[in-house]
Amino acid sequence: MANGSSSNPPPEAPAYMPEALDDAERLLKYAAEIGVPVDAATRDNVWQARAVGPAGWDQTTVNNLLTALTQLAALLKPVTAESLKKSDNEDEAEPTLRRYWILAVCLGLCILFFSFTSFITTAFCTAISAKIDLANGLAAKLRVQLGPSSNGTNAPPNVDPAKPPMGVELIDVITELQQYASTIRDINSRAQQLNWFIGESATEYHLEALKSTNQPVRYKEFQLPVGIPNLWEAEGGRTELYQHVRAFAQSVIDDVSTVYGAFGSCVLPVLYALFGTCAYLLRKYEQQMKARTFIPNSGDAARFVIAGICGAVVGLFNFTVSQGTSVSPLAIAFLVGYGVDVFFTFLESLLQTFTKGKPPPP
Repeated sequence: MANGSSSNPPPEAPAYMPEALDDAERLLKYAAEIGVPVDAATRDNVWQARAVGPAGWDQTTVNNLLTALTQLAALLKPVTAESLKKSDNEDEAEPTLRRYWILAVCLGLCILFFSFTSFITTAFCTAISAKIDLANGLAAKLRVQLGPSSNGTNAPPNVDPAKPPMGVELIDVITELQQYASTIRDINSRAQQLNWFIGESATEYHLEALKSTNQPVRYKEFQLPVGIPNLWEAEGGRTELYQHVRAFAQSVIDDVSTVYGAFGSCVLPVLYALFGTCAYLLRKYEQQMKARTFIPNSGDAARFVIAGICGAVVGLFNFTVSQGTSVSPLAIAFLVGYGVDVFFTFLESLLQTFTKGKPPPP
């Protein structure tokens, strides 16, 4: 080879060098913003890599830049160049917040709707049960006051049907009959309203037949005759109607208790667990954005699945928070969704109680 020939060209710089340089500058800028001191050698290595440009990146420049990037990453941990990039990019951060927000609102509306519905149905069931007890007492009291009739509706022989037996005040009987009729109407009205919450699935043949009649006939069926000319007929007619109304109301109460009881035990805990997960992720997002450590994580979807499973099985366990403290199952479901790791720790400790004392395998 002749003298003065050129030497071999330097090796080409790695393809990741431009991105590494951007990351190092991003970390260096963040350190300056929050007032974290960086040694001069690290700053000079980053500046030198930018100054010479890709054409001048030799092995020494690459080594110095990677060393500077390593020192900056260790100095600013848990903040990373990737988290700074994602936190500053609204196209990365806003969709995540919007997704959590929409899901939280939807779950909150579902929980609010079904909780409100359960509250209303429970109030209706309690009121109807109280009215049934009142009507039962009035029916028994009127039967004792009036005594047996000749055929269930007419007064006994030689007795004025407009007057009660001896020793019973007419005003007391009339007042009780009016209260009896009013209670029957109230039970029927509340039961009809409560039946709407289960799609009007409960029916009673006599009341359904009344619905098919015109309004005056249906209205008259639930009213006392004007002047009450026959006390025994008024009492017997009300009791016959009350038996149909009571059977219908009790059927509605049983169906509502079954449907909403199953929903409250099986579905609501899952919704509360998912709602707790939304609260956790929103809080985590707020903390990461404040600390500039936000990075979109595909594992959040798996956390929702885990929370749903935990919410479905949380009713199978008895939790003791502390002595004298009572926590509802729905609150437990929300807490389990918020901290699924705690629930898995509980499961692992429970599993250890079953394996304790088991002889080791040979």
